[in-house]
Amino acid sequence: MLFAIALAVSLLANTAPTHETGDFTYNGFRSANLSLDGLAVLTANGLLKLTNVTKQKVSHAFYPDPIRFKNSSDGAVHSFSTTFVFAIVPEFPALGAPGFTFVIAPHREFPGARPGNFFGLFNETNDGNATNHIFAVEVDTLQNAELYDINDNHLGIDVNGLVSVNSSPAGYTENDIQGFRNLSLISGKAMQVWVDYDGTQKQIRVTLAPVNVGKPNTPLLSPSFDLSPIFKETMYVGFSSATGTIISSHYILGWSFKVNGQARRLDLSQLPRLPRVKKKQKSILLTTGLPFLCLFFLSILVFAMAYAIRKQRKFAEVLEDWERDYSAHRFKYKDLYVATKGFRDQELLGAGGFGRVYRGVLPTSRTEIAVKRVSHESRQGMRQFIAEITSIGRLRHRNIVTLLGYCRRKGELLLVYDYMPNGSLDKYLYNQPKLTLNWSQRFRVIKGVAHGLSYLHEGWEQVVIHRDIKASNILLDSELNGRIGDFGLARLYDHGTDPQTTHLVGTLGYLAPEHARTAKATTSTDVFAFGAFSLEVACGRRPIETREEEEVVLVDWVFSCWDKGDILEARDPNLGTDFVAKEVELVLQLGLLCSQSQPTARPHMRQVVQYLEGDLVLEELSSLGISRSGFPFAFHEGFSRSGTAYPSSADNAFSQTSSVANGVLSGGR
Repeated sequence: MLFAIALAVSLLANTAPTHETGDFTYNGFRSANLSLDGLAVLTANGLLKLTNVTKQKVSHAFYPDPIRFKNSSDGAVHSFSTTFVFAIVPEFPALGAPGFTFVIAPHREFPGARPGNFFGLFNETNDGNATNHIFAVEVDTLQNAELYDINDNHLGIDVNGLVSVNSSPAGYTENDIQGFRNLSLISGKAMQVWVDYDGTQKQIRVTLAPVNVGKPNTPLLSPSFDLSPIFKETMYVGFSSATGTIISSHYILGWSFKVNGQARRLDLSQLPRLPRVKKKQKSILLTTGLPFLCLFFLSILVFAMAYAIRKQRKFAEVLEDWERDYSAHRFKYKDLYVATKGFRDQELLGAGGFGRVYRGVLPTSRTEIAVKRVSHESRQGMRQFIAEITSIGRLRHRNIVTLLGYCRRKGELLLVYDYMPNGSLDKYLYNQPKLTLNWSQRFRVIKGVAHGLSYLHEGWEQVVIHRDIKASNILLDSELNGRIGDFGLARLYDHGTDPQTTHLVGTLGYLAPEHARTAKATTSTDVFAFGAFSLEVACGRRPIETREEEEVVLVDWVFSCWDKGDILEARDPNLGTDFVAKEVELVLQLGLLCSQSQPTARPHMRQVVQYLEGDLVLEELSSLGISRSGFPFAFHEGFSRSGTAYPSSADNAFSQTSSVANGVLSGGR
């Protein structure tokens, strides 16, 4: 009879909660039905033991059923209250170890969670992610500077990550007695924690006290924080812990929880007793374990120093005095190495004559960037090159890809640009693209490039000649706006002076005839390239291509369509019928006007912008005296039939073969 009464009392003490109310009380865990994993076990006398002497392991103990915290996904979190009695017994009395947490999470499993300072909840990749939906109160006995821990003996409130939103040294203020009393969490003594959330006031209160002291009126932590965005409709409640190199045993003696109400008081007289610590074992640990531990840490220190020296050599950089004269931001090689995941092939965006381009994410700001590794075999001196790219780095225009800075290491130059998520324009014009740009998008890109070139020629403190305007060098941002990129061939000179160049560079099909003869680049040669680019975008064809074993020159073909009175025949057939005829005709005629063989016959980019924006009306080409002899690829004075090819540059800038060049320069078709 006495046994039956005792059993009934035990069952009443450990009340079975419901999914709706989330109301339960465990005065000891002898008859508890908890979901346990990792190191967590229930001892014979009713203790919930989260950890043992096994190193680098995790443990979880959860109430098995989900609890409803919200009436709807976008509703407010109900008020809730919980209290539990715990004790931490360290392996070495003077040394702290990773602590444990009371946790509310959308699930009971945490795949990939790490031990140690991660509490068995997070890892390096998901720490701090808003998608975690995790609320935790940490009881921590190890200080981690990277997580901004205030000391090695504190309580903290964690939301979705390891960095506490609020924390305080462990202690309490006893009622009616002034002064804050410190508590040592690794004393091995039982202590009680209360966690209360006011759903109306949106306030969290965390209170700590020795087990023989009533709940203090003054909480240890009391920040205002709305948990509604964090919580889902139903969540799981429980405890999570982990071990590291140094170990503590974490015990939970009793636990009470309730939603929309105050958690029941724990019956301290029914709580199980903690195991006794053997003093002899303690002495053995101090006499034998501590020297071994010191030797271990000394070995770790030597290894860490060797690793740091090796790593420093790997990422070594040299900053010379002359580089301080330039204002461009210099990135650390280590940051770019981490951002691009070690310049992995999976992050490769493309490659060209100047080097390879990688996608990256800066580790501190999480900003997406594009990193170009410039080939160090370039004939240009490194000092001159950096002087020029730092000048270009000051360019700021909505239609120009921003150069954010550079990095120089062991003869290698790395240029850092804004990342353009939609890549280069040519991908949307050729080789059966997944997405075909409509006319409205193409027209906006053409106008954007025109605005950008006008800024380069007339809107900045110096004249900037790009020298390589083509579809593959026009990048598209997230809204498919065109931006001029790749200034590897650009040259700068002062307004009112005569530009000087030393060798011919560029891409066949976009090179002005006078540039091919004199190797002298001017704003007019950029205008010529823009004309070829405009025709390329409107027609969906390259400036020079082979069809049926014959080289077809785009400007000649567009001229022939205009000459027979149907210039719209030259448009890209992929446009279908969804285009504005006047705009397409304007772009095609403007492309022909910019492709004139005589530089003086071409408009300035400022005029091109005015034509495209409708501020100037473009006269009929016939009234401007346009004829076939005015185009560079039709035979006329200044071009030889001898077939002389363009000289190749040091940077291998040409994209076409010399055989194509011979055909074109000897008269095209």
